[in-house]
Amino acid sequence: MLDGILRFLASYSVLDCSVVAANDEFVRFYSLNRVSKHFMPNEDGVSLAPMVALGHDKVPTENAIVEGGRPFKRAHGLHLFEYTGSDPRFHQAFHTAMFNYAIIVMKKILQIYKGFEQLNKLVDVGGGLGHTLNLIISKYPHIKGINYDMPQVIKHVSPYPGVECVGGDMFESVPKGNAIIMKWILHDWTDAQCLKLLKNCYNAIPNDGKVNHY
Repeated sequence: MLDGILRFLASYSVLDCSVVAANDEFVRFYSLNRVSKHFMPNEDGVSLAPMVALGHDKVPTENAIVEGGRPFKRAHGLHLFEYTGSDPRFHQAFHTAMFNYAIIVMKKILQIYKGFEQLNKLVDVGGGLGHTLNLIISKYPHIKGINYDMPQVIKHVSPYPGVECVGGDMFESVPKGNAIIMKWILHDWTDAQCLKLLKNCYNAIPNDGKVNHY
């Protein structure tokens, strides 16, 4: 069974496969390649594996409904982000996936993007456990960071130097800053909710402020 799974992955170039003749039979050897290495811990100890595992977690998939609406909310009575506050195991799985993905993506962004250099106050809307702001402020320690998320998320945040954690509802208001960042936020909400959020962001920044969405 394992060999069948490995052969399947190799057929999609997720793994490399070589065949060697030995003792009148053929033996297959599998190895990591440039694709599969993204699912192994890198030099920062992170990978894409938790993000893939999150997509197959039993919480969002076991009661999926095909009749329209949000299957997750139909099954659990809550939006996914609200549910994370009520299920410690899923909370851990969700934020582990976000942590790994954020580290991988933001380290690449910080290598190229120079737009943080002139800022002195940066708000991360939906910032989760604050890993993104910690990375940014580690490179630009003059910035004051505000990590903004739901209160049930903020209560689990460990303190980072230069980062203030604020709990609230982004559809009601957003803390003020020179710039706002959002990571993988807008695709989770309706057009009307996105418009409301973006208006709140607009009201929270000066005329020369920026809203960056990754």
